[in-house]
Amino acid sequence: MTRHSMPDIAPDALRQAILSACATRGPAKTVCPSEVARDLAGSNETIWRLLMKPIRREAVRLAKEGEIVIRRKGQIVDPDAFKGIYRLALRAKSERDGSAIDADHVAGDSFGAGTSDPIRPANQ
Repeated sequence: MTRHSMPDIAPDALRQAILSACATRGPAKTVCPSEVARDLAGSNETIWRLLMKPIRREAVRLAKEGEIVIRRKGQIVDPDAFKGIYRLALRAKSERDGSAIDADHVAGDSFGAGTSDPIRPANQ
């Protein structure tokens, strides 16, 4: 692999890394996609940054399949229409069943997204 070439990571490996990170964090918490990229690439910043677009594509697929939700500013977003910074979370059981829920009241994001609380690093 040259210095700036795309790492050769299969979509299934990306999928598993996303699901594993979300499962480890739990259904009431979210994961930053860069955490998934860093888990796969280690300390090589060039490689983990190259993984961000493939991770986003796989996260969209997982969200469309109902495995995870994509959140922006604490709200669940349409996987086909979101922009900017986002986080990933396991889909809550009530969301899988198709129950009517208020996305603002799903077991909250521990990072205070959409509130005046400061954002804390994932390791705290």
